[in-house]
Amino acid sequence: MKFLLDKVVYVTMQLHIMRNRSVTYLPEATFRALADPTRRAVLDLLRKGAQPAGQIAEAFPISRPAISKHLRQLRRAHLVTESRRGRHRLYQLNAQPLQAVDSWLELYRQFWTMNLNNLKSFVEEEYARETGNVRASHVPKTK
Repeated sequence: MKFLLDKVVYVTMQLHIMRNRSVTYLPEATFRALADPTRRAVLDLLRKGAQPAGQIAEAFPISRPAISKHLRQLRRAHLVTESRRGRHRLYQLNAQPLQAVDSWLELYRQFWTMNLNNLKSFVEEEYARETGNVRASHVPKTK
């Protein structure tokens, strides 16, 4: 019986290790990171390519420790990756987690596209009906 318990613990430990190695992108973490305008501006800056932390910090009127906190949040949300080149930390945009946001937004894109198309059809029908009535009232009747 002890062997069976040891095996369960071993399998559980292996699963735990495997789970920690796999990268999952939580939409909540992504949305939380994107909620701040400074972090969105950092992501916009990183669209141009990898940049050192100091260069990122120089682009903002806030302190370097504040930028470091923002970069930490972006790193935790897997929106940026960090690599080291000598003494410098380079940050690069990782757009993969944004796919979860895009998937969520796609539902709303479809909703608004359908509603706007319906509105367009309605307005065009009303316009045609009104312009048809206006023309009929201005045309003199002949007997």
